[in-house]
Amino acid sequence: MGLDVGTTSTQMIVSRLRIENRASEFAVPDLVITDREILYESPVHFTPLRSEALVDGEALRTLLLEEYRNAGLTRETVDTGAVIVTGETSRKENAREVLRALSEFAGDFVVATAGPDLESILAARGAGADEYSKEKRCQVLHFDIGGGTSNLALYEKGELTATGCLDVGGRLIKVDRDGSINYLSPKLQRWLEQAGRPLRVGQTVTPDDLAPVIGDMVAALEQAAGLRPGTERLDYFTTQGTHWKPAPAPVVSFSGGVADCIYDPQGDWRTYGDIGVLLGRAIRDSASFRSAELRRGTETIRATVVGAGSHSTDISGSTIFYRGISFPLKNLPILKLTEAEERGGAGTLAAAIREKVKWFSDEGGLTQTALGLRGEKNPAYHRVQELAQGIFEGLEALREHGFFPVVVVEADMAKVLGQTLSQLASGPLLCLDGVGVDNGDYIDIGAPVANGTVLPVVIKTLVFNQ
Repeated sequence: MGLDVGTTSTQMIVSRLRIENRASEFAVPDLVITDREILYESPVHFTPLRSEALVDGEALRTLLLEEYRNAGLTRETVDTGAVIVTGETSRKENAREVLRALSEFAGDFVVATAGPDLESILAARGAGADEYSKEKRCQVLHFDIGGGTSNLALYEKGELTATGCLDVGGRLIKVDRDGSINYLSPKLQRWLEQAGRPLRVGQTVTPDDLAPVIGDMVAALEQAAGLRPGTERLDYFTTQGTHWKPAPAPVVSFSGGVADCIYDPQGDWRTYGDIGVLLGRAIRDSASFRSAELRRGTETIRATVVGAGSHSTDISGSTIFYRGISFPLKNLPILKLTEAEERGGAGTLAAAIREKVKWFSDEGGLTQTALGLRGEKNPAYHRVQELAQGIFEGLEALREHGFFPVVVVEADMAKVLGQTLSQLASGPLLCLDGVGVDNGDYIDIGAPVANGTVLPVVIKTLVFNQ
């Protein structure tokens, strides 16, 4: 089961997964998903709100129970899944309270609020931007445009290199059936006042009246994609706490509710009670975007979560290092560095980690995160020291928030890396190897087995498409 509670919409998908163990009889299990069948797709519901600042948790719970009934399911019949709170909803005052309420459905689910950077990763993977970039060996800039925000993710040959978020979305202005404005985003209102063309709640508007502000939002997207000179609109619409440098890319892809309005526009611009249809049309008609290769994502409105959490069972390598850890650790999001970032010195490594730690911040602050590295075969001791120093400095913000280093390395070097890191960092520490992970994955780590020599590991990745 996948449940996405977004700014505008809430939706649920139920799938049946076929999982096979491809390892030999006497080897460590190697579980892979070989087939996925969608059993049920809920209608797209408007996310229930008590006010502009509060999610209606009870109405959301009722909605979920009703969709379980519609799907012919009980909570006991669902084996695994993901509940992700995204967009403006993750910024609501009671977002974490609502998440806790939903977690009673969750069992062994991935349950998380996704800040703008993590949401960018999930949406891009859901739309297949990462796989397309990997297959074509090219750069792909992905936009996930929802009700309140546009999440950006840049992939280079399949590797995530940058994320960002803009306050551009289809529900920044809401309208009644007669075209009168019933909601106007405060940030958008300030922009309009600065530009000398204010709109107001209660005003009846036409597409022509809205064209200038929609043009400003499209211009911000164009500037973000490096397709339009200047940054004045980009600078203003960039979400507070995030940043984005214009990143020209030969391929641009879209997902989110507004993407449906790009590819399959509605006739009546008031269909959804907002400006989403007009925004989609303006992006479709943009000469700047037409100058790039436009790729339609494999998913659009359902890109963030379109399946269950797949579980890949593994064990760590035998050269682990841990100290002061209370096992098990559950649902740690993965922060994976690029190969180029890993190859740098201590300063480069620290800067990359420091920047990417911000991806896992939401309105409640930072969260416990696992750092994913490829590592090196037979590294010299001075290189291990360099890596440890970079990790120590890069994870400073996490340590200041009371979290401890968790490092997951593919190469067989966790013990020496952990020992070196332990000389720099006091308190709990965990380094394990022999496990491959990626951005957007979550990891569970169980208590040591085999006389403390290995750790059972479950990697949870969201099943987006096949």
